[in-house]
Amino acid sequence: MGVTGSGQRAYIGSFTSAGGAGIITAAVGADSGALTELGRTAAVPEPSYLALAPGSGVLYAVSETEDGAAAALSLADPDEPRLTASALSVGGASPTHLTVAAGQLFTANYASGSVSSLPVRADGTLNGRRLTVLEHKGSGPHPERQEAPHAHAVVADAGWRWLLASDLGTDSVWIYRLNHAGAAPSRHEEVPLRPGSGPRHLAFHPGGDRLYVIHELDSVVTVCRWDAEAGRLEPVSECPTREAGAAGANHPSGLVVSADGRFAWAANRGDDTIAVLALAGDRAELVATVPCGGHWPRDLALDPAGHRLYVANERSGEVVWFHLDPDTGVPRRAGALPAPAASCVVFG
Repeated sequence: MGVTGSGQRAYIGSFTSAGGAGIITAAVGADSGALTELGRTAAVPEPSYLALAPGSGVLYAVSETEDGAAAALSLADPDEPRLTASALSVGGASPTHLTVAAGQLFTANYASGSVSSLPVRADGTLNGRRLTVLEHKGSGPHPERQEAPHAHAVVADAGWRWLLASDLGTDSVWIYRLNHAGAAPSRHEEVPLRPGSGPRHLAFHPGGDRLYVIHELDSVVTVCRWDAEAGRLEPVSECPTREAGAAGANHPSGLVVSADGRFAWAANRGDDTIAVLALAGDRAELVATVPCGGHWPRDLALDPAGHRLYVANERSGEVVWFHLDPDTGVPRRAGALPAPAASCVVFG
């Protein structure tokens, strides 16, 4: 249904219970960055977050359901992702994020407040048994959102020595030591952040010595120093994601960092804006906000070249792409692809 042949592909996750298609495959225009839909599959219900392991030819998806599952889809035909086997239970409820590192697939399970790991075969497929579930403990001051742990995202450091998980319910980042022999990760440390802030997502600086944490409950990004040798995280400063005087409820979601480490972009759900942050050492500065091109931007992605920003607007149902000014980092809207209940975008 449209462009075929070789070239870059984008994969868009969406909420099937809200009218989403499941996973949409789109061609990416080489010069324009424009998305053209090629196909869709509803093989995985509620595939709210997707990930690719570089070079594996496999697309991974969480199934953000009460029972909680993860699935691997073959990209032997990049236009038609196909399940390699039935989705597997992650032993936790409502997984919202996943990553692949050190021979394992990790999921952050929001409703149950846990992190799960599933072994991955050499060919990238899941081997059919759950390795372990790591339960978080604690709560925060928000009576409705922080009554219990709510793990929201998991990322590995560049050396695949450590796994870091943000927990919105406990106002902390949990650090695990990875095991490359296939054993379960071991708990290393819980790093507290400001009470009531609600950590949601994490992104490393390309230099590997800083980590940025975006908070859903108070519209800030925390800049942290990261010591990869010791597995130590130190919060050092904060930066707002909205302009001074902005009114009304706002719940930041996605966060991405440029490959050269000069800028970060944060999504504001409520304000419906993209915040542009200038990065310098231990500090980040809000330099601009621009409209997200729709309503309720759930996630952001940079194209592999870093020239464009893609925004999954969940409630207005489209993926909007922006050209990025190389000097200022400010996005300029360039186009949109309809995608009901869009939740994320990844590139293959």
